[in-house]
Amino acid sequence: MRNLLLLIFFSVMAALPAQKNHNFEVSKNLEIFNAVYKTLDLYYVDTLQANKQIVDAINYLLDGLDPYTEYYPEQDTRDLETMTTGKYAGIGALIRYSSVKKRCVINEPYEGQPAAKAGVMSGDVILSIDGEPVKVKGDEPVNDYTSSVSNRLRGDPDTEIILVVDRPGEGERTFRFKREAIQLPAIPYYGMVTDSIGYIFLNTFTRDCYQDVEQALKELKGKGAQSLILDLRNNGGGLAIEAVRIVNLFVPKDKLILKMKGKTPSANSSYTTRREPLDLKIPLVVLVNATSASASEITCGALQDLDRAVVMGERTYGKGLVQQPRELPYGGLLKLTTSHYYIPSGRCIQALDYSHRGQNGEVYRTPDSLTHVFKTANGREVRDGGGITPDITVETDSLPNLISYLRVSEQLLDYLTAYRIAHPTIGPAATFSISDEDYEIFKDSIIKSGFTYDRQTYKALQELKKIARFEGYDKTASAEIEALEKKLQHNLAGDLDTWKKPIKELLNAELCLRYYYNKGMMENSMRSDRVLHQAIQLLRHPNEYNRLLKP
Repeated sequence: MRNLLLLIFFSVMAALPAQKNHNFEVSKNLEIFNAVYKTLDLYYVDTLQANKQIVDAINYLLDGLDPYTEYYPEQDTRDLETMTTGKYAGIGALIRYSSVKKRCVINEPYEGQPAAKAGVMSGDVILSIDGEPVKVKGDEPVNDYTSSVSNRLRGDPDTEIILVVDRPGEGERTFRFKREAIQLPAIPYYGMVTDSIGYIFLNTFTRDCYQDVEQALKELKGKGAQSLILDLRNNGGGLAIEAVRIVNLFVPKDKLILKMKGKTPSANSSYTTRREPLDLKIPLVVLVNATSASASEITCGALQDLDRAVVMGERTYGKGLVQQPRELPYGGLLKLTTSHYYIPSGRCIQALDYSHRGQNGEVYRTPDSLTHVFKTANGREVRDGGGITPDITVETDSLPNLISYLRVSEQLLDYLTAYRIAHPTIGPAATFSISDEDYEIFKDSIIKSGFTYDRQTYKALQELKKIARFEGYDKTASAEIEALEKKLQHNLAGDLDTWKKPIKELLNAELCLRYYYNKGMMENSMRSDRVLHQAIQLLRHPNEYNRLLKP
């Protein structure tokens, strides 16, 4: 015992000089930074802009850590609050910048919110707000310009806003209505996908979203749901406690779901289920993809570790880090990473090691060969260090660059706006599809608009030609390269024909968004959702479902 006490004593004494030296280095370098800035402020030929340059210095410091540790000046703390609560006060619409019009346009009015109720439509170009013109963008960055317009649209609840827009094909229109407290829905859509299978699409983990999931599940069970699909695809996460509460809907009380381990005692905590579950037996499939992260991974990972659900889709992002906000002087906030989290099997699924970077600052994913095996409650093998690997892997269909460029193009927005104005109504979202004649009109408008897009094959060929020239093969292989180049010539009309089916699916979904909002877009998109249909097939075969949960 005496030897043990001596060992502890000397270990503590050995650590004291190191800590003292660390504290000295921190104080010394902070003093140096302070002196440098004061000297510059006194003697530099031009006046320094403290608000910009100090923030730039802070952001440069944080860039060397991880992408989740962020500084929010006082004027930006509202954005963090919106992310965690889903609440803000404004008109209830997304805006985007139009590089053609040099202005912001309404991209998506939310269903039941002030802008939509007033008659504001997607594609409306914002000309003035409350009698003050919104000038075209000058030299300022796009993000700054868009943020300034967004801030003017926001305001206190019940304050009046006068919004003047230019509606393509109709001209100038004025809307007068009141701002409201906006609550962004955590669940844009839920419903029955068959007579016995319910479906819930959870978009984000904002405060109290577990109550929305609970209510949706109760309603679906009331409609006859005997099994459930929980869709967490493209869900980047949010509040970890909400993930624990959602897992609690399906697993017993007093189950350990989450552990957090950090540098300080305040960063260490454990979370167990605290309520009686809503349903312990209902078969459950959780859909994930490469952008399912954070609280999404806690949810699907815990359900997988407890053998309570089959996880289907693509391997998740791999974010095993926890952030907490810390208040700073003058109203600022620092959202910083304080701990790693561990799910029931004991694994941490963090994929990237930000503390060990390459010479050029690159961050590398943990190779599968260096991950460790853990066991689920039933004894199935699962691994750490690289996100959640689904029980059934279903890769997302690969789409061409053409569709990626179309999705964000000005030309698509113009077409959708024109279609919406020309067609006051359309058929039900679940069955709506544009006709072949409508597609030809779309195709003709895109070709005439001057729409362009990068073709990866052509770019790769140009790189191949450079390499061939460097290695001396350019002459001997010239005929083959020329023949390939002719086949890869830009042919927009041909590409629009080749990819007609997925492009029509994009158009159908985007049009349903404009007529029926998010619910309509989801209903329309489900027809071509291969992953969803595979989940339905699995739930129709209980024996296969149960087999997957056994070792």
